[in-house]
Amino acid sequence: MPSLQSVISCLSDYDPSALPVAKANAIIGDVIEPVGGIEQLAIRTALDRVLAEDVISSIDVPAHDNSAMDGYAFSSAALADAGSDVVLQVIGTAYAGNALGSPAGPGQAVRIMTGAVMPDGCDTVVPQEFVEIQAGGNQIRFAADAVRAGDNRRLRGEDLASGQAALAAGRILQPADIGLLASLGVAEVKVRRRLRVAFFSTGDELRSIGEVLDPGCVYDSNRYTLHGMLRRLNVDLIDMGVVRDDPEALEAAFRSACENADAIITSGGVSVGEADYTKQIMAQLGDVTFWKIAMRPGRPMAFGRITSNGREALLFGLPGNPVAVMVTFYHFVRAALHRLMGAKVAPLPLMRVRSAGTIRKKPGRTEYQRGILAPGADGTLEVRVTGQQGSGVLRSMSEANCFIVLAHEQGTVEAGESVEIMLFDGLI
Repeated sequence: MPSLQSVISCLSDYDPSALPVAKANAIIGDVIEPVGGIEQLAIRTALDRVLAEDVISSIDVPAHDNSAMDGYAFSSAALADAGSDVVLQVIGTAYAGNALGSPAGPGQAVRIMTGAVMPDGCDTVVPQEFVEIQAGGNQIRFAADAVRAGDNRRLRGEDLASGQAALAAGRILQPADIGLLASLGVAEVKVRRRLRVAFFSTGDELRSIGEVLDPGCVYDSNRYTLHGMLRRLNVDLIDMGVVRDDPEALEAAFRSACENADAIITSGGVSVGEADYTKQIMAQLGDVTFWKIAMRPGRPMAFGRITSNGREALLFGLPGNPVAVMVTFYHFVRAALHRLMGAKVAPLPLMRVRSAGTIRKKPGRTEYQRGILAPGADGTLEVRVTGQQGSGVLRSMSEANCFIVLAHEQGTVEAGESVEIMLFDGLI
């Protein structure tokens, strides 16, 4: 991997005291390369794993032209030859998995079931509900305009042709992908090994659930939100608890995390200009930079690599405020971990909706306000803020169903104007 300092040295407009969100993400992306290590798994156990190589179809799917519904198969030439109605003689029945041996000639049709192989001489299927059965089931009649040539026929290989890439390397396997692999007869796939991610909170004021809450102390919520967000990424977790503001304890925690994980996430102790042991130990152990991101919430952040006993791990030092932890995770760490695990994932999509009220903002930073998306009085989707937007108000995330994304150069949004939002569905 390239060093962080070498990447930064190539940027003429780099300013760690006022770094735009897009620039910070670009630096992180330039530094990270996927980890090595590949496993071969049965497809039943490969859900949510990252595919390590392309899967190439060895067969045509479907293997034959077949019927898309129950009905009657016939040659479309009968449509051109007919007047207002088509009359055909029924010569047999084709069932799925049991093809009709004899071909259908002019003026003939075959009763056919969904998925059955199209009989020779047939290229069109008329649904059974369009058909009038005559002559004790030996003849059918239907309107000539009920179907067009080729209707209701699935072509051989229209889903996948033999030799075609079915799934690309870097894909995070979803339930439909597992079914697709099964349809190709693939029993096992090669996937990248799981990432190992260590995380801990720092601060003498923090207490874990179950401990006595002394005066001036608070329960540590950040580890629990980090745990939940990381679980969504299907990584192996190393929860290292709360680490006190003590140089020896912090160094031991960082070294242990580095020797056992691919990435480390901390919360607290990274404010630029703050005399803090966490910040000192980070800088001491590796190639780390400390940023003031031009964003709200989540301004202070550390990023880089640390080393211990020959092992190296990525480091993300997040702010201590609960909302800032979640915002920086979703807008920096999530994409970085996907890249580290070799996953090719599109950026989280944005959509534009109407703002229900005025949202005040100054240009010069990106803001992620928490919003509630719902239909307005006229039925049009609109978004409103959840109330207090302070970085310590975790309730604002719990009540919200989206981020209201206010771009770097954007100013105040008036009621009725459109704004960009990022939905929480599938994210939080």
